[in-house]
Amino acid sequence: MTRLDIDSRRAALEQIRRRGKTVRAWAREHGLSERVVWEVLGGRKKGLWGQSHKAAVLLGLKDGVLE
Repeated sequence: MTRLDIDSRRAALEQIRRRGKTVRAWAREHGLSERVVWEVLGGRKKGLWGQSHKAAVLLGLKDGVLE
């Protein structure tokens, strides 16, 4: 997979903000590290596996299966 599209990452952040949440609160709700979520939103993590995969799927940045 290539780097996640910047417009998609911006839209995901805006979606979190529209719900009146911080990235920290959103990450905690989903059992994720705030740092990992920021790295996915910033394009530094590709979302290939582990927490970054889970974050990318939950943010709607990629299709994937969560088990």
